[in-house]
Amino acid sequence: MQEMSLKALAKINLGLDVLGKRDNGYHDVRMVMQSIYLYDDVFLKKTEEEGVTIETNWGFLPVNENNIAYKAAKLLMEEFSLPGGIHIRLRKYIPVSAGMAGGSTDAAAVLFGMNRMYKLSLTQEELKQRGVLLGADVPYCIMRGTVLAEGIGEVLTPLPAMPKCYVLIAKPGISVSTKLVYEKLDAKEIKDHPDIDGVLKGLEEQDLKKVAASMGNVLEAVTIEEYPVIEAIKECMKKNGALNAMMSGSGPTVFGLFESRTAAKSAQQKIRHQGLARQVYLTKIHNVGRS
Repeated sequence: MQEMSLKALAKINLGLDVLGKRDNGYHDVRMVMQSIYLYDDVFLKKTEEEGVTIETNWGFLPVNENNIAYKAAKLLMEEFSLPGGIHIRLRKYIPVSAGMAGGSTDAAAVLFGMNRMYKLSLTQEELKQRGVLLGADVPYCIMRGTVLAEGIGEVLTPLPAMPKCYVLIAKPGISVSTKLVYEKLDAKEIKDHPDIDGVLKGLEEQDLKKVAASMGNVLEAVTIEEYPVIEAIKECMKKNGALNAMMSGSGPTVFGLFESRTAAKSAQQKIRHQGLARQVYLTKIHNVGRS
């Protein structure tokens, strides 16, 4: 197999809680992760020339060892002394610095694809062990679907599939540093923790409204304080039919869950008309093994 094309799916957080900070700087978290049908296209091709090369459709992204997809390829090339080289072409659609694991999912696709192309026979668990060396979200992006993430995000437990619904994604024209968000969170006392158990119960009962009502993200207090437009997008979605709306990850992307495609389309138009977000996408939930 000389080349491969893959879809690297974005994620949203149905719930995100921070339980504490470790001595090494990482945070203990409890999150419900969900993949959605918003994705980057990742193309892999073996080359005769040794080493890793990378190109993207977005000129501001690094195309060297500062790109996590590059790091993923280099990790496998070096560990298994793979012959020749690998060229990675990224056609990106997932917003950057948006709390949607855009970089991590590209890296996961590279690990998955190279495992197949070079017949390395690594299990999913073995891929996840390598993925966590690259970033806390990479193991989840290898697994995908509806998952409880604990530890620093690497302890993953599959959950009942998320009930089908429409997902509206809106990313305002700002970028957020995850590192800075967590630093500001560390300076605060966390008084209100999201109802992660409520999300889990809603999934178990296949009750979309219960899942939506229980959603919460402890990082919102920090990021919304800095960028009030996030709250404005949430309110616009909820006023136009969203069961609930929430910031994903460290932000600034907001997502809303809708039972009705018509309502979701209406909310999409309102957000665009009001100029609240630069990138607005309407998509669906992705569940592993289910369309």
